[in-house]
Amino acid sequence: MSEKNIIKFEIVTPERIVLKEQILQVTVPTRNGEITVLPNHIPLVASLQPGVIEIKKEDGTPVVISVSGGFIEVLKDKIVLLADTAERAEEIEVDRAEEARKRAEEAKKEVVNKDAIRFADLSARMEKELARTKAVKRWKKLKNVQ
Repeated sequence: MSEKNIIKFEIVTPERIVLKEQILQVTVPTRNGEITVLPNHIPLVASLQPGVIEIKKEDGTPVVISVSGGFIEVLKDKIVLLADTAERAEEIEVDRAEEARKRAEEAKKEVVNKDAIRFADLSARMEKELARTKAVKRWKKLKNVQ
C-alpha cells in the first residue's frame, strides 16, 4: 500500500486514546449527515452527532466504534476525532446498552413537561445508548461478512 493511500487516524476521548492507526477510510456521523473521508480529502472540521463510526484499517479490517458526539478535524495527512465518549463495538455489552436506553426512555417520559434540562439530558443519553447498540450490530454484521 503506498503512503498516499493511507491516513493517520486518531480517536481520543477525555479518558483515553480509543484508536490510533493507519487507515484507508473512515465514515462518521456529522450534524450535517454522514460523511466518508478518504486519502487526500479537503481540510475539514465538523461537529459529530451520536452514532456509529466505521473505519477500514490499512489491512482492510473493519473497526466499528460508537460515539456520543464531538468533533472531527481532517488535515492533509491526518484525521483527529475528539469524542465526548467512544467505545469499540467489541467492548460494548449490547444487553446493558439496550437496558440503559430503555431506562432513559422511561425517565424521559416522566419529565417531558416538567424539567427541560433533565429532558435534554435523557434524550442525549438515549441517543448515546442507541448508538452503542447500533455499533455492536454493525460490527457483528461486518465480522460475519469477513
